[in-house]
Amino acid sequence: MKILKAYTSIYRYNTTSKVKYWSIGLLIVVAIVLFLPWTQTFRAKGRVTTLKLEQRPQELNSILPGKIVKWYVKEGDFVQQGDTILQISEIKDDYLDPQLLNRTGEQMIAKQQSIGFYKNKVAATQNQLGALDNNRLLKQSQLINKIQQLKFKLQSDSVENIAAANEVKIATLQFKRQQLMYDSGLVSLTQLEQRNQVFQNALAKKMSAENKYASTRQELNIANIEADAINQDYVEKMSKAQGEQFQSLSQISGTEGEVAKLQNQYSNYNIRSGMYYITAPQNGQITKAKKAGLGEMIKEGEMLVEIVPDKIDYAIELFVAPVDLPLVSINQPVRFVFDGFPAIVFSGWPKASYGTFAGRVVAIENAVSNNGKFRILVKEDEEEEKKWPKELKIGTGTQGIALLKNVPVGYEIWRNINGFPPDFYSKETENAKK
Repeated sequence: MKILKAYTSIYRYNTTSKVKYWSIGLLIVVAIVLFLPWTQTFRAKGRVTTLKLEQRPQELNSILPGKIVKWYVKEGDFVQQGDTILQISEIKDDYLDPQLLNRTGEQMIAKQQSIGFYKNKVAATQNQLGALDNNRLLKQSQLINKIQQLKFKLQSDSVENIAAANEVKIATLQFKRQQLMYDSGLVSLTQLEQRNQVFQNALAKKMSAENKYASTRQELNIANIEADAINQDYVEKMSKAQGEQFQSLSQISGTEGEVAKLQNQYSNYNIRSGMYYITAPQNGQITKAKKAGLGEMIKEGEMLVEIVPDKIDYAIELFVAPVDLPLVSINQPVRFVFDGFPAIVFSGWPKASYGTFAGRVVAIENAVSNNGKFRILVKEDEEEEKKWPKELKIGTGTQGIALLKNVPVGYEIWRNINGFPPDFYSKETENAKK
């Protein structure tokens, strides 16, 4: 039987099959691939930001309510720190007076002058108190001398009174004896009358001495009363002068308080007048102007424009799902793909990827964000030679790839089939935790 060429070409029963060799080779390749190293990862989306708060876009707000007078910039302009952004004017009637500072300064000067006048009054009152005290001492000295003289005079009058009493006593005895002798006829009537005259003179002298003693004692009492009255009078006068002095001191304290209040107002007015020109707090670009035109009213604390700093130390904020949060740790390496920058990513072989950039985790927030994920902050890995692109902008989208443990490809396939989590903890981490 003649065999057709088509039959032999199709069935090729007379040739040796190589499928077995191909199958064996494929199995060997698969076995080799299964033992190749694979870096476990998880992905998270985020955007470009900065770690330093002063380098983030900031709102420029108006401290004062007012009315826009003039704009010095437009959106997109780059400004330096201290450059004027816009000028506003007052709308409150308490500050509309153009001479408000001068008039407040004049009030302050007037109050300060009144303090000087009150101080002069206090000094004059102090001099008056000194003069009153000197007069009081002089009067008291005069009265002390007078009282001392009266005491001496009283002692003298007392002695004279005692002598007059003794003289009366003696004259009385002599008169009685003379009377007995006259009754006995031993002396004449003339002698009796002479003795009676002596007796009467002694009585008169005694009465005069007693009156003189009583008068001196009365003068001494009057002098003592006068001394008390003079002391009381000067105490009253000095108390009145001291009251006026304390009143002046109280007025000084009150006026000093008013001066301090005026100084505070003057300082506030002066600072407020410097707030009519709103300046740039730092170098940056003007964006997102919320007000426009001239004469438009602005409220206190209202946003006017936004300033984006021109020098930024970039960082990345990633939002990690709660299930992946335990896999994140401080200083953990992360690879990034930035929006707008071409990249070829091999998830399991990060070193073979192209267009990715390196970073390390610096902060992990403990509170969940509004999107239901946890926020982590990543900065540039300074040990990497490939630096982040300078063309980055705040808010640029990123996709982060957190690098975990290196495992065989076969183990990774088995883990994913069984739904096991990635292997995060390394021996170094476990030892550190112990």
